[in-house]
Amino acid sequence: MAFAATLGTIGSLRGTGPRRLSWRFLWITPLVAALTITTVYPGIFLIALALSDSRLGRPFRAFSGLKNLAASLGDPLFLVALARSAGYAVTSSVVQLMLGLAIALLLSSLVKSGRFLMSFILLPLMTPPIMVGIAWKLILAPAGGLLNGILTNLGVTDAPISFLGTAGLSWLSIGVADVWQWTPFIAILCFASIASLPADVFEAAAIDGAGTWQTFRRILLPLLAPQLAAIFLLRLVIAFKIFDLIYVLTFGGPGFHTTTASFHIWRRALEQFDVGRAAAETLIFTLVVGAVTLPVVWLAKRTAAAEAGHA
Repeated sequence: MAFAATLGTIGSLRGTGPRRLSWRFLWITPLVAALTITTVYPGIFLIALALSDSRLGRPFRAFSGLKNLAASLGDPLFLVALARSAGYAVTSSVVQLMLGLAIALLLSSLVKSGRFLMSFILLPLMTPPIMVGIAWKLILAPAGGLLNGILTNLGVTDAPISFLGTAGLSWLSIGVADVWQWTPFIAILCFASIASLPADVFEAAAIDGAGTWQTFRRILLPLLAPQLAAIFLLRLVIAFKIFDLIYVLTFGGPGFHTTTASFHIWRRALEQFDVGRAAAETLIFTLVVGAVTLPVVWLAKRTAAAEAGHA
């Protein structure tokens, strides 16, 4: 009763007309303030850095216009790093989505132990990224590494393999470590999505004689399409920002073969101290991320609209 009376008092204070509008503005003020602090101000500051000659500790020394943007677009190392980031993000996200969905389907079939196993496989996700990188660096080390030791003892190789010092193998090694760390995250999201589906649909399919593959292709995938698109979008954005594993495992090497856009920007700002150029590269990187994720956003909206239309 007291809570209802309090709500009534607040409603009477709101009133109508200008007073009601002022109350609405008051309610959204914290949200506007948070967005301004976390998004608007950093964005304006970043653009200002990109248009200026700024060094680490000495920002805004002089206005440089589009000089930093032009120099970034003319830098072949940065352009290759952008392409490498986009290719890795898409590839790793697709692989992890497929593996995560497979694990979620397997755990969903284990009615009693599925939830317990799901909490167990979250261990890689709970491990700090730096520790993940150190663990995999010890596993892949040429001298005394666990994997090289196993291969040598089994007679597969005569000499240790430099997994992190070879161009092709270095990316494969980073991908394996990344898959090990992030696939449980995808699996738990897929597991929750599958658990939210109506059971009567699958029961009706079983009564009609639908097989496992038919149920998966014609019922499960269409129902999961909006959730899978959203999960893929989330993982795609995270994959673009890969930094920790590269820093620990290869430091962008051998040469520049594993240098991504984020690692390139870090080196530009904190090794070369060219903050203005790093800000310009960050803006370009943001545009590339938006261009790659835009089709996924469109697909997620389309699948969600299609599901709503069939509901």
